[in-house]
Amino acid sequence: MQALGVPGIAIAVVEDGGLAWSRGFGLAHAGRGTPVGDDTVWEAASLSKPMFAYAVLQLVDRGVLALDAPLLGYATPAYLGKSPWLAQITVRDVLRHSTGLPDWRKDPANEPLEPAVAPGTRIDYSGEAFVWLQLAVEQLTGESLDQTMHRLLFEPAGMRDSSYGWDASLAARSVYGHRQSDDGAIVVPPQMLRDAWSTVLPLADRIGKPLSAWRYADAELAMPEAQAVARPGLVNWPSDILANAAASLRCTVQDYARFMALMVRADAQQWELKPATREAMLRRQIDLPGRWTDKGLGWNLEATARGPVFYHSGSNGGVFKTFALGDARRRRALVAMTNAANGNVLYRRVVRAATGLDLLAFDL
Repeated sequence: MQALGVPGIAIAVVEDGGLAWSRGFGLAHAGRGTPVGDDTVWEAASLSKPMFAYAVLQLVDRGVLALDAPLLGYATPAYLGKSPWLAQITVRDVLRHSTGLPDWRKDPANEPLEPAVAPGTRIDYSGEAFVWLQLAVEQLTGESLDQTMHRLLFEPAGMRDSSYGWDASLAARSVYGHRQSDDGAIVVPPQMLRDAWSTVLPLADRIGKPLSAWRYADAELAMPEAQAVARPGLVNWPSDILANAAASLRCTVQDYARFMALMVRADAQQWELKPATREAMLRRQIDLPGRWTDKGLGWNLEATARGPVFYHSGSNGGVFKTFALGDARRRRALVAMTNAANGNVLYRRVVRAATGLDLLAFDL
């Protein structure tokens, strides 16, 4: 941690389908000397995506969504472009990253969202696609993202320290991201999500509607006030101040391990995914030549010398680096969350030391 300039890390291990061990190390804020504790909340970054995918597939199991239905049939955001390929994008395409959509538009306030290629023809990792699917879930449930996640997953799974939203309590418990300056000092740069949500938290308090209850329309209405107080370039479109299925999950490392336990257990309770649906999340969903890793539904897949594993990484603002790895056959999993730019280098060392696996994904 010292060598790489990473102030804090938390690690959790799942064995035999249950949380077996967890521990935090270091500092949540290096400048203030705030220690990492068991109740420290981490910015999960793109580890948000597999958890949202799980909830989406719960809705599929219940007949609310159809995996191969066109996404346009559920939600038609005003920011979509005119490409005929948009009508071909399905829920499955979103979860396996075959929509052809970009990760994020460079100018979302003025740039329409359109696919670069026909859906289903190549892999294009896309946070935008997950936000569009989030809006579809809003339409179908009448709930905010966080309300849906609490109802379907957080509450039944006992994940009491998880939220896609933001409030003063989460702010007090959340780590800050860090990087090293040119002279080697560890500094706290702008925080992106924390900074964006801080611009609208006073409005949420004033109107008595917490950010966790906001839907896209609420964020649209709040845009003028947010942009009036935000630094230039921070708040560009409503999704910047809205709970975000692709990137805004905050949780303890233990809570994410509880989710990983659901992924590696064969026995399912009534509220969980059907066994066949869980297995589909971890099965190759698109066959493209020349790929060394595969896409499941919400997960990346890799064949290793010890058998198949599933994994996902996360990076928010370049200063929050996270990783989750699972082995469904052995009912094991590992989660690592860090708060610094070099956190990915650190968690790779943790994965190698703990599992003996040197994933090809680390080099691609």
